[in-house]
Amino acid sequence: MGVTRQGWVAVVATDRDIAPPMQAAGRRLWSSVVDAYELDEHELVLLREAVRTVDLLTELDALVRADGAVVDSPQGVKANPAAVEARQQRIALARLLAALRLPAGGEGDVQANARPARKVGVRGVYGIRGAAS
Repeated sequence: MGVTRQGWVAVVATDRDIAPPMQAAGRRLWSSVVDAYELDEHELVLLREAVRTVDLLTELDALVRADGAVVDSPQGVKANPAAVEARQQRIALARLLAALRLPAGGEGDVQANARPARKVGVRGVYGIRGAAS
């Protein structure tokens, strides 16, 4: 800890100190990543969002289990909105984890301990071809 010229005290925080509030599933994801890798600040932001998404998926799953995959509405039977939102959150989670560029593979794999060097952007939303703007 030191004092800067402006009088602010610089505090060095560890990854564990800046973990977001989380449920069991999010805590497992957070621990598995920060225990294995040293992350830059932008990667910690992605991991925090992934943890929040995992926890939200846990809550949505509980709602779908309680209410079922389909629900009655004034318009008739329809897909449970929690199931629809869970699908969207799974897509978001996949993109967040892909953006973290964590290696995939088991023990003994050559690349299991190395992070991929290829840096590409996360795919955006696909538009409809030929549609008027």
